[in-house]
Amino acid sequence: MFRYTTHGTCSRQILIDVDGDVVRHVEFIGGCAGNTQGVARLAEGMKIGEVIKRCKGIQCRAGTSCPDQLARALEELEASRNA
Repeated sequence: MFRYTTHGTCSRQILIDVDGDVVRHVEFIGGCAGNTQGVARLAEGMKIGEVIKRCKGIQCRAGTSCPDQLARALEELEASRNA
């Protein structure tokens, strides 16, 4: 389980499980429940790169959003696995 502390959003943390390059489970801690559950369910089963491509740059407030933070979390996860 990868844990990512969000910045600039109502959600506080994102928990992510991956299997290879596929997102298996996403859980947002905090934030707007309907929106974060929807984003999480849409991301599940997708390849990491596809989630990043679709979610990166979406803005809500402070130049970021929960989907953008998910993309950033996945980028950090990939960087840590490639280090």
